[in-house]
Amino acid sequence: MGVKEKFPPFLLTKRRFYLPELKKLVIKFSLLFCMQMTLDHKNGRSPLLPARNSIPMKYLFGPVNSRRLGLSQGIDLLTTKTCNFDCIYCEVGGTLIHTCKRQEYTPTAEIIAEIDELLSHENLAKPIDVFTITAMGEPTLHTGLGEIIRHIKEKSGKPVAVLTNGAMMHRADVRQELQAADIVIPSLDSARAESFRKIDRPAQCVDLAEMIEGIALFCQEFSGQVWLEVMLAKNINDQPRDIEALKEAIMRIKPDRVQLNTVVRPPLENFAKPLTHEDLSRIAEQLPGNVEIIASFAKREHDSWRSPEPGEILEMLQRRPCTASDISEALNLEPAQTNRLMEELADQGQVLKMVHQGRTYYQPPHSH
Repeated sequence: MGVKEKFPPFLLTKRRFYLPELKKLVIKFSLLFCMQMTLDHKNGRSPLLPARNSIPMKYLFGPVNSRRLGLSQGIDLLTTKTCNFDCIYCEVGGTLIHTCKRQEYTPTAEIIAEIDELLSHENLAKPIDVFTITAMGEPTLHTGLGEIIRHIKEKSGKPVAVLTNGAMMHRADVRQELQAADIVIPSLDSARAESFRKIDRPAQCVDLAEMIEGIALFCQEFSGQVWLEVMLAKNINDQPRDIEALKEAIMRIKPDRVQLNTVVRPPLENFAKPLTHEDLSRIAEQLPGNVEIIASFAKREHDSWRSPEPGEILEMLQRRPCTASDISEALNLEPAQTNRLMEELADQGQVLKMVHQGRTYYQPPHSH
C-alpha cells in the first residue's frame, strides 16, 4: 500500500501542525482530561474538537487540532524530563536525567490501560484522526515504545505519529519499533558537531555522525512518512557552513519532507533567538527536497467555535507556554472568550503572563 493510500488527504498537506510535543516539569500527578464530541447537526459537518469529559489520565493528553495531522490525541511516555539532549530552545525546562539508557521509565501497562480506556468510549475515540507519541524528553528512550505503537494500531486502526530527536535511531531495536508507526518526525538541528553541541547540548553518549546515519537507514527501511524537522536559532546553527553541512546530510537522509522551524516560544535559554521569515525562506531555497517553513502560518477558517473551559487550558499550559491565540486555535475555542478567560486566570494567579518577541504568553506559576 502506497503512502497516499495509507493516509487521509489532510495528513499529506504542507501545513504546520499544532502538537503539544512535551510536558511541563510541574506535571507530577494525574490530570483530568475531558473530551466530548461536538457535531454540527445543522450542516452535517465533520466533528469539531471534542469538549472535555471526566476521565482521569496521566499519560494521555488532548486531543488538539493539529494542522498536519487533524485531531491529534497525544501520548506522553515520560513524566520526568528524561532526554539525551538539553536543547537551548526547549519549552519545558532543563533535562533532569541526561542519558542514552533505554529502559521502562514509566509502566507500559499503565499507558496501554489508558489507551484502552479512551478507546472504550466511542464518542471520544471516533473523532480522533491520529495518535501522536511524544514524551517529556525523548520517547525512544522508553523500551515500551514498540508495544504501545502496535497496540494502538491493533485496537484502533488509526495512524500513529512519533516525535523524536533522532539520536537513538542508529540502534536497530529503535528503528524496528518505529516500523509500526505511520509518520515519524525526527529532528536534525545541525549536521556540524560544533553547532550541534551548542543548540542541542547532547549527552556524551550521542554521536552526531552515528545519529545522521541512523536516520538515513530508517528512511531506507520505513514504508511510512519521515518528516525531518530542523530548529534554527539565530547565530547558533544558521551560518553558511551550517546550511551546507545540513544540505549534505539531507541528501544522505532523503526524508519525505524537511520542515524548518525557529525559536518562536519562550525558550530555556534567553540567548536562543528566532530567525525571521525571510531568513528561513533564504535557507529553504538552499536545501534539497520538499522543504517547508513551519514556524509561522495563517489562521484557519472556523465554521464554529466552542466556549473555553479553564481545566483544559491549564492542562495545555502545563505542557508549553501559549498565547491566547494559540489556545483558541488548538482547542477550537471562541477567541474573545478565551482572551477574557486568560486575563481572569492571570488576575487569579492561576497563570503567569510573560512577553516574548512582542507576544504575550501564559504559563503555569511554577514553570521555569
